[in-house]
Amino acid sequence: MSDDLTTEGCEGPDCEKALESLYLFLDAEIDSASCAEIQAHIDDCSECLTEYDLERLVKSLVSRSCSEVAPEPLRDKVLFSIRTVQVQISEYRQS
Repeated sequence: MSDDLTTEGCEGPDCEKALESLYLFLDAEIDSASCAEIQAHIDDCSECLTEYDLERLVKSLVSRSCSEVAPEPLRDKVLFSIRTVQVQISEYRQS
C-alpha cells in the first residue's frame, strides 16, 4: 500500500508509520488512538499533510466517478469472466 505513496521529503519512523496507515486513516478503519497519533503527525508534518490531501482528493474523485451503475450487458460480461476465472482456479487446485 505505501508503495503507491510519494514519500520524498518525508523522513523518520513517524512519517513512515503515518504514510503506511494513510489509507486506513482515510477510511476510518483504525483504532482511535492510532487515528489521533496520525492526525497529530499530519498536523505537524507538511510533507505528510500534502500526501494526505492528495490521497483524500483522489479518494473523493474515485468515489464520485464510481457512482454510476454499469449497463446490464457489461455487468453480465464481467460476472461471466469472474465465474470463468473461478472455475479455472478450482480446476487448477484439483489437479
